[in-house]
Amino acid sequence: MNKSATSHLLPVFARVDLAFERGEGCWLYATNGERYLDFTSGVAVNALGHAHPHLVAALQEQATKLWHMSNLFRSPDGERLAARLCEQSFADYVFFCNSGAEAMEGVIKLVRHYHFSKGHPERYRIVTFEGAFHGRTLATLAATGTTKYLEGFGPPVDGFDQVPHGDLEAVKKAIGPHTAGILIELVQGEGGVRSASPAFIKPLRALCDEHGILLAFDEVQTGMGRTGELFAYKRVGVAPDVMSLAKALGGGFPIGAVLASAEAASGMAPGSHGSTFGGNPLAVAAANAVLDVMLAPGFFDHVQKMSLLLKQKLASVVDRYPSILTEVRGEGLLIGVKAVVPSGDLVNALRDAKLLTVGAGDNVVRFLAPLIVSEAEIDHSVQSLERACTALVAAREKAAAR
Repeated sequence: MNKSATSHLLPVFARVDLAFERGEGCWLYATNGERYLDFTSGVAVNALGHAHPHLVAALQEQATKLWHMSNLFRSPDGERLAARLCEQSFADYVFFCNSGAEAMEGVIKLVRHYHFSKGHPERYRIVTFEGAFHGRTLATLAATGTTKYLEGFGPPVDGFDQVPHGDLEAVKKAIGPHTAGILIELVQGEGGVRSASPAFIKPLRALCDEHGILLAFDEVQTGMGRTGELFAYKRVGVAPDVMSLAKALGGGFPIGAVLASAEAASGMAPGSHGSTFGGNPLAVAAANAVLDVMLAPGFFDHVQKMSLLLKQKLASVVDRYPSILTEVRGEGLLIGVKAVVPSGDLVNALRDAKLLTVGAGDNVVRFLAPLIVSEAEIDHSVQSLERACTALVAAREKAAAR
């Protein structure tokens, strides 16, 4: 290792040479004094923007009381958070953890353990879908199935059968005597903001019921309001047996959760799963504060209104710059713009225009506005996109003239 290196952080991120010192609402302020409109939201984490006063107050109050305790003891605030999540969903039980990948590990374990507890340990395989992204642990990488993520880490964890996204016949063929469940993202975020239609999800529910297997939804990115409802599954009218949450659940404070029906959770008992930091009092305080804001009257009406407005305005830009952009896709404020130029070039041009976005698969750029975004801020983002497109058109013309 070069001891004179400028950073001792493990170089696993291709970091942009830009640093921020504070945030306020939908805006980030860089150490160089410049202001950026944040449509990354920490990759769908900062759903209520930066330094939301209700979240700040909740964390400040909790920080004076209790930071950590062992799960060997009761957690009244954790029980309240779990009850609120169950009240708003299909679930009867909640397990708290620290991240999306950890939540997905919990989902995988629960799906497998359900069949073990029923006397069928041979049922451990899970059907997953091409284009998915379920996390960076060894099991969630295997569920994701992308070669570039798996390479170099030894044999992939066994137990996942990947099929083409949206291919119902392939799902039917993949189900066998060793199948434990089906796992799907209702909108693939990393995979290019690809939505699964109700016409595909409803037969998956029927297949699970027919074969006695569990339906699992990965709502790490779509959950907590991102698609215009508290949970994306409500938009398709199909309830899962088990579901993961993370990202926006704590509004920026690390927390994940596994939600499960009583039947799906019936095999779980003391010792079958655990977490040292899961249900941390600070994380629980943040998540309860997030729910306070999101469950207030009119919150999701605002998200849906801003979604429609942003989609309409983005579509107008797509029409005017067909050599740069080709399509707008997504649900709620999980919106993708498919590019003609390399998506990384568009992300860079947008950053030059002081708008922060994040790339995805299928040459898509995600516009992940905080759910509190205003009409004026949406207008600002669209103006930034127009400037970025103008710059990219000029660059292509200049390159063609050489």
